Amino acid sequence: MKRGLQIILLILSLIPLYFAVTGVTGGAAGMNGGDAVSNELDNQFRYLSAFYLVLTFLIWFIVRDIENYTGIFRIIVFAIFLGGLTRLYCYLHVGIPPQTMVGGMFLELGAPILAFWQHKVAHSAPR
Repeated sequence: MKRGLQIILLILSLIPLYFAVTGVTGGAAGMNGGDAVSNELDNQFRYLSAFYLVLTFLIWFIVRDIENYTGIFRIIVFAIFLGGLTRLYCYLHVGIPPQTMVGGMFLELGAPILAFWQHKVAHSAPR
């Protein structure tokens, strides 16, 4: 059960790593089909892309002993879930984003399943 969670987390951690690298290097124009964006938007986009990198590093830091990092993992899952809620709000009030972002939203909204899985792993670990 622990090994399965570790594998899933390592695979899923490649998603924020990808968006960190492409966001920092390509900026907001990369998400806008190459069209020009304001300096302010590009600056903020690149700044926030760094948080994806932090998320990736946090996952890599805790994954080896995932059963011992319940608190940190719950914060990570809450942040991901909250991001999914903001995407849902945008989906409902602004419009439908590209399918890849809709897929990301569903992954983010499903993140609490990982917290439940980690809880099971933590409680089955020898003390």
